Amino acid sequence: MVIELIKSIIFGVVEGITEWLPVSSTGHLILVEQFIKFNVVSDGFWKMFEVVIQLGAILAVVILFFKQIWPFTNDKEKAISKTGILSYLNKDIMNLWGKILVACIPAAIIGLLFDELFEKLFYNPACIATALIVFGIAFILVENRNKTKKSEKETSNQITYKDAIIIGFFQLLAAIFPGTSRSGATIIGALLIGLSRPVAAEFTFYLAIPTMFGASLLKILKFGLSFTTVEITILLLGMFVAFMVSLFVIKFLMNYIKKNDFKIFGYYRIVLGIIVLAYFILA
Repeated sequence: MVIELIKSIIFGVVEGITEWLPVSSTGHLILVEQFIKFNVVSDGFWKMFEVVIQLGAILAVVILFFKQIWPFTNDKEKAISKTGILSYLNKDIMNLWGKILVACIPAAIIGLLFDELFEKLFYNPACIATALIVFGIAFILVENRNKTKKSEKETSNQITYKDAIIIGFFQLLAAIFPGTSRSGATIIGALLIGLSRPVAAEFTFYLAIPTMFGASLLKILKFGLSFTTVEITILLLGMFVAFMVSLFVIKFLMNYIKKNDFKIFGYYRIVLGIIVLAYFILA
């Protein structure tokens, strides 16, 4: 049992780091699972665990960005209306949530329809390695392209609904191809349409909240609620560790990108992808 809990802690650390850095948390979890496997769980537990563990990381976003996403207000000047129920809703934040939900539509529709097919076709080391390399190159190319360009949008309020749907289609790529990175794909899309690095990262964090809550709910319903005591302990511990690690990683990333670009993550992805390909070809 102790060994299984240590494994859960390792997965929680990996999730907490890679969920927010644009290097693919799902890809890393799948790769780590090739070497570290749970031995005391039922069939289907891993497929549920690798998604639901992300709820811990999402909770870190909710806490760190609570003021930016909490839609209720007592300030009538900021409210949608001065009377009635709408007088308690912050106009700007509700507008932001509208854009977040619009950006979730592509992945929600396609994910619901083809989730099992994508798992069967693409959830393997070769596809993960390929996605790591391709999007690593994309990060370098996009950052080189933006080197001499000034960002057009420096705040979340400047994001339009058109921007949101474009970013949503980039998020769809991550839903299809593990190793792409949900944060990586959405950040690349955001940078291409003129968002600054901090705004691109923040919107990616916000977008993760409904996306991962929805994905986790589906996985739990599919797995069922018949958890053993060991399974629920492993899951909760992994989520808690992912939450604690995420608090530090999100703060680090937001400080890092104020003065640096994303190219370092592109190089990391390429090197990791090559190592993964080499390992599984030679194994």
